[in-house]
Amino acid sequence: MRRVLPLLLSIAAAGFAQTPKDVRQTAKQGPNAIPTVAQYLNSGDADTRLEAVRQLINLGGPQTIDPLIRATRDSDPEIQIRATDGLVNYYLPGYVKQGFGSSLSRMGDAVKARFNNTNDQTIDGFVIVKPEVISAIGALARGGVNMNVRANACRAIGILRGQAAIPDLLAALNTKDNTVMVEALVAIEKIRDPSVGPKITYLLRDLDDRVQATAIDTAGVLRDKEGLPTLRDIVNHPRNKRAEREALAAIALMPEAQDRALLSRYIEAKDDKMRAAAAEGLGRIDDPADIPVLEKIWNAEDEKMLPRLASAFGLVMQGKLDTSQDAPLRYLINTLNQASYHDVAYAYLVEAARRPQVRAALYQPMVEGSRDEKIYLARVFALSGDQAAVPYVDKISRDNDPDVSSEGLRALRSLKARLGI
Repeated sequence: MRRVLPLLLSIAAAGFAQTPKDVRQTAKQGPNAIPTVAQYLNSGDADTRLEAVRQLINLGGPQTIDPLIRATRDSDPEIQIRATDGLVNYYLPGYVKQGFGSSLSRMGDAVKARFNNTNDQTIDGFVIVKPEVISAIGALARGGVNMNVRANACRAIGILRGQAAIPDLLAALNTKDNTVMVEALVAIEKIRDPSVGPKITYLLRDLDDRVQATAIDTAGVLRDKEGLPTLRDIVNHPRNKRAEREALAAIALMPEAQDRALLSRYIEAKDDKMRAAAAEGLGRIDDPADIPVLEKIWNAEDEKMLPRLASAFGLVMQGKLDTSQDAPLRYLINTLNQASYHDVAYAYLVEAARRPQVRAALYQPMVEGSRDEKIYLARVFALSGDQAAVPYVDKISRDNDPDVSSEGLRALRSLKARLGI
């Protein structure tokens, strides 16, 4: 009774207390106070409602989900943003410290903030998000109080991989607000539903350079074949160097046989990113006639990492699966140890490992590898592994290094969730 009495008194007082200080005082009682803190969302004072959202996020736990969903329907933009970040934080702990809401500041009735350029977070594959959460955030992407709210909601949908909110993301593209459009496109890219590709083809020629570049990148990731004619035309008649580079990279992600000639034109380009795109594109076309070209790049690119990694990937796609010290596949594995380029090598290995013969070649290098090789190859199998990969990833989950075992367990859970086992 002694534990319940303070909470009952707080509930009784909630109808009279209308200040942020009262919310903080109530929240000190811990998780048992969540229902009381949630009552402050009914306050007529915006600062009190805002403090209620902050305290709900601090308290955390499944009981805060419904109140935070309710807070997304508030009329105040900062409350909508912080409630959105709080929902993401439940599924991705720590997000509120780095999300859009972390840079918010008030000047009178105006709310100012800035989006950073880093937007590469997503939840693990085994994390299940309540449909009501995606629906609530989707409603903000479609019709939040202002464009900051809508952009933030788009980012949240991408992080949560909210496929059910794709119609809301497509609606957000109609705002013609560049920041909202970029965030919506990145979210679509993270969700990776290929059926959406044709619906964004019209943006490949958007007049804003950043929107165009993001649309081109998204079209490539989604393998939007319908966009290939436009992408080829952009490469041949680019508005600027960035558009040319992005379009070539997108073509390289989904090349057809007819693109061999176009890609071959860039094998000796001055821009190392274009040389890399050409090499990986030829690798995906998988024509044995291109092996000598890829080997020439592999042997010649001693100083530029991107073309050498791309040629290594191309040769692996052509069946070069030897893991001896100087082999292309070993080079990709070794690069997982380099902070500057491990993401590039990881992405190539994720794609290559969709082929059974490549997966088979990676099992032993993973269990015998360095700390970083074990971690990244476990992540590779989380995305591209099959049933045969389970015992190998399970072994990583029981590694003596606690960092390796932790990442291995995450990978194992994601792999099993993807396989439905």
